[in-house]
Formats: sequence, structure tokens, C-alpha cells
Amino acid sequence: MEAMEDDSLDIKDDHNHNYCASSSSSSSSSSKVRTYLRSQLSVVTTVPQPAGPPVPGGEPGTRRGKLWSGSTVGSKLMDSDSGSESSEVSETDCTAPPPAVEGNLTLDSNVTSKFLLNAMAVEDYRKNHWPNLEKAIDRLLIQNPTDHISVSYAQIYSYVYKCVCQQHSELLYNDLTLKITNHLEQVSTHLQARPPEDFIENFNVALTQYTASLQCIVPVFMYLNKFYIESKLNRDLREDLMNLFADHVAEIHVNTLMPLLIKAHSMPFQVQPSTMASVVKGLYSLRPDWAQLAPDLFSGFIPQINPPAVESLLPDYAAHDQKLQMELSMNGFPRGDQSRKRASDDS
Repeated sequence: MEAMEDDSLDIKDDHNHNYCASSSSSSSSSSKVRTYLRSQLSVVTTVPQPAGPPVPGGEPGTRRGKLWSGSTVGSKLMDSDSGSESSEVSETDCTAPPPAVEGNLTLDSNVTSKFLLNAMAVEDYRKNHWPNLEKAIDRLLIQNPTDHISVSYAQIYSYVYKCVCQQHSELLYNDLTLKITNHLEQVSTHLQARPPEDFIENFNVALTQYTASLQCIVPVFMYLNKFYIESKLNRDLREDLMNLFADHVAEIHVNTLMPLLIKAHSMPFQVQPSTMASVVKGLYSLRPDWAQLAPDLFSGFIPQINPPAVESLLPDYAAHDQKLQMELSMNGFPRGDQSRKRASDDS
């Protein structure tokens, strides 16, 4: 009862029976209201806000929650001037987007780091991987088919595998083709300096040696062939390297080589038959169209070069065979002992 009496307001009555509170009781009432509001608003520390972009200068959402604290709301209720000013500052800070400079700097730094890593990887390829591969390719290109050269195929295979995994396939392919192209240009220059009587033999040596080298080079570059040449270029490594020989060696000397082959074919055993067969078959594998330059020459080593036989031309075929037998017998190749041959019924 005493507390209630203390909390009660002092009421005065004027002569018109108008009740009003005294100034002292009015000020005490206002202070009690402020105290009550402060006690209620102090419970609320932060107002939950939706997730948004991180605010510069602190953790995401931390600064935003502090701006909407209970003390700020209380200050709004207590003082309109100060509350309006604080509300303007709070909204400005909360709605301001993060500076765009940080994002640009982050993007530029990522691009720069990737560029530096790529440059370091290319430098490592130039200094370590390719020099070792180049030395091995040199040894494989100049070896003779009958020679044995000690080459670590496992090490070459490992270098090629690392280059492909480090995204250097295109660089490795270009270096490989350039290396072999330079070698073939030297081979072509060497053939031009050979005398005509030895040209067929020298050409056969160059073709045989190059083909044997590819039997070692192509397998160790299997990863390059599978994951770059076949998948991206839709070609084959062996075919590309054989085309290099056709472009830089065979095509340059075909006009010199073809008359020598025709002359050697007309004079039996002037050139070893195995050498003739190797050169003619090699030219046909490089460019099948070259068979049209000398159909009779190519038909002697490769089937189905001439058109199909026609029944009406059988007498001509027989006459051609008799003429060939006569030429062979005149050149010292007798038909042999015919005494044991069974006589025909007509005789």
C-alpha cells in the first residue's frame, strides 16, 4: 500500500474542478516512462537482418546488426532530432554496396597468378622436358636399322606423359614436327649431292631408316597421339610424320627418281630386286597417285594397278608374255632343261 501510495500521482483541483498533475509529479512520471522503455529496449541487442553482401570492415552482417541495436531505437524514441540523424547514417551504411575495387583487384591477382604459373610451367618445359626429348629423337632418327642404341624409352615416355598432363600438348606437337622437318631437310640436301647411279640405293636407305625410326618414336609419343592428335586434330601421328617425309624428301626428288626406276626395271638385276620393291612400295604408300606416272613399273610390285583384264584382249596378253620370255632368253636367262617336260598331245 505504501509503494502504491508513493507511485500515485499528486492531483490538484482548481476552482473549475479541472484535475491536473503537478509539475513535480509530471517530471517523475516522465522519468519512470523513460526508465521503463529503456529497460524493455535494452533486452533487444540486435535486429535479425536478411543475409546480404559482406560489409567492409567486419564479418558479414555484424556491422548491420549493430546499427539497429536497441540503444539506437531508444534514441529515436527519446530524441527525434538525434534519432532522425542516426537513422540516416544507419541506412546509408547498410545499403551501401561493397567497393568494386576489391573485386577487381582479386580478379586481376587471380589472372596474374595463373599467368605466372603458366609461364613457369612453359619455362620448365623448355629447360627440362624438351631438351631431353630432343636428344632422344636425334639418336632415334640417325640410327641404322641394324644398330643398337641405348635409349631409355621409359624416361622418354615419362617426359611425354608429363608434358601432356601439364597442357603442353600443342607445344610438344609443334616442336616434334619442327624437329623432324629440319632433319628431313638435311636428308633431302644429302640426297641431292649423291651421284645418279647411287640415287636409288641412297633413297632406299633414307626411307628405310626413317621408317624404322618412326617405329620407335610413335609408341613413346602415344599419349600425345591419343589425347591431342586423335582427339583434337582427328589425325594420326604416324600418318603426319610420313606426310612430312613425302613433302620434304620424296616429292622433291620424285621427278629424278622415277626415270631411274623405269630404267632399272627394264634392265633386270641392275638394282637389287628387294631395293626396287622397297622403293616402289614406299612411294606408293606415300602418294598412291604417283603410280599413274609409271603404271607398268608399279604394276610389277603392287597388284591391281592396271585395269582389270578383258577377255577380248587375251591374245594380246599372250603375245606380251612371249615377248618377255624371248627378251629374257636373249639376255642370258635360258628356259632351262626342257627334256623332261612332258610333250603336248598335239606333237
